[in-house]
Amino acid sequence: MKKLIVVLFCIFLLAGCTEALNTKKVSVTAGHEMRVHFIDVGQGDSIFLESPNGKTMLVDGGVKGAGQKVVSYLKELGVNKLDIVVATHPDADHIGGLIPVLNSMDIGQFYDSGKVHTSQTFEEMLTLIDTKNIPYNVPKTGDSLAFDADINVKVLNANEHATDNNDASIVLKVTYGNVSFLLTADAGIALEKEMMQNDVKATILKAGHHGSNTSSSAEFIQKVHPKVTILSYGEGNKYGHPHAEVVERLQALGSKIYATAEEGTVIVSTDGVNYDVNSKEWSGSITSAPQKTSSSVSASKTTSASVEIVSKDLNEEVVGIKNNGNEAVSLKDWQLISIEGNQVFNFPNVTLQPGKTIYVTSGSNAREGQNYLKWTKKQIWLNDGDAAQLRNAKGELVSELD
Repeated sequence: MKKLIVVLFCIFLLAGCTEALNTKKVSVTAGHEMRVHFIDVGQGDSIFLESPNGKTMLVDGGVKGAGQKVVSYLKELGVNKLDIVVATHPDADHIGGLIPVLNSMDIGQFYDSGKVHTSQTFEEMLTLIDTKNIPYNVPKTGDSLAFDADINVKVLNANEHATDNNDASIVLKVTYGNVSFLLTADAGIALEKEMMQNDVKATILKAGHHGSNTSSSAEFIQKVHPKVTILSYGEGNKYGHPHAEVVERLQALGSKIYATAEEGTVIVSTDGVNYDVNSKEWSGSITSAPQKTSSSVSASKTTSASVEIVSKDLNEEVVGIKNNGNEAVSLKDWQLISIEGNQVFNFPNVTLQPGKTIYVTSGSNAREGQNYLKWTKKQIWLNDGDAAQLRNAKGELVSELD
């Protein structure tokens, strides 16, 4: 009987020690917090990560016009150096804002998809990296990024040879303890299918391509099974993001949805065991996609109101501008603007006669002469859509074409 009591007592002590060890392990993890900021940059992506040990990482920066907002946000947090910057792929709504970031902060390591792009924004970014001697690396699928000893950052996709920018997207799975983040950039359904060969299950999902139905397939959503989903998009965007079918899939799964367009920057804090989201859940309103039509806008009763953008060939990089009025219009100091890339063409001293069309060309086949004006040999217009604006010498919006 005494032996039995001794054995039971030893088992009790052993169980108590095991529980104490487990409790200690959890409390150590719980004592260090990681924060992931899904910064509101409008129609784009920008994600800032603060590790438990004070390391910093920025994934994308939105469009160029949002870059200063990203810089200001980081500096308000007391951040003057970024250990890692990741440009997931060369679309302007992901890398444009990185240009002000590169101009304003010290960067420890820059990771790029390696996908070559001829846009002015992409070339400006690479020039800055080279000028500032920032360490540059193109990761491979399966790589791990050295960020923080307590955090695992796994590259689930990276393809510098992809034919499409979105297919080149660097997709990251960031794991801290029992909490994980899946940052999918603009990865489409075909890539999702490939990635499902790996472990894609995650606590928090940044929905691919701003909630577009070109991403977030039903099968992928089921596999990830996120408890929380972040939608990063711009209010009233011309693409109709987020698409209803994506939202319905997430809601059917019981995933809580948060949107930057509705709540601004969304911050997720975690100790590796529990997590907290600082925003209200998404109200559920779906953005309707505007009709893609040309509209002529008259800010004042001038002859400029008769001039409009009548065509835009995104592949050939040719924009047609026609004078529908009865009077000649001087285009001196007018501007043609690429909205996504925040790029501006300043018209020379030319006059557009009534009924005539003038073409602004860019890209590798850019030409000039007769009724053609050469902007640049660099690619300006995005192949998946980029709105064009025409403004007169006073800066007034004359015409816009989605």
